[in-house]
Amino acid sequence: QVQLVESGGGLVQPGGSLRLSCLASGSIFTINNAGWYRQAPGKERELVATITSGGITNYADSVKGRFTISRDNAQNTVFLQMNSLKPEDTAIYYCYAVVETLMRISYPKWGQGTLVTVSS
Repeated sequence: QVQLVESGGGLVQPGGSLRLSCLASGSIFTINNAGWYRQAPGKERELVATITSGGITNYADSVKGRFTISRDNAQNTVFLQMNSLKPEDTAIYYCYAVVETLMRISYPKWGQGTLVTVSS
């Protein structure tokens, strides 16, 4: 059973930082494209950042210059470093990845989400 498990969310003051992690566990061969999405109360889920298997990144305009997505292929983990956090960054953050199993079958997978609250 393949799972994506996020961690690192929590409560932080405006201007603060958090680092989210997304660990792919189970019969994983590798993670291909991956990304972070978020959903604020009453809003649609939106893309935050993506990273390809080769490390090419893409960011939503609202987080450019503040957030950094990265990955550790050896650990099958994707990270999101969030700096200069604003109250409008408050949301549930979801990890997304196209996982390739040991049987070399690829399919998309979502994590369960981790709550980030930015408030004084």
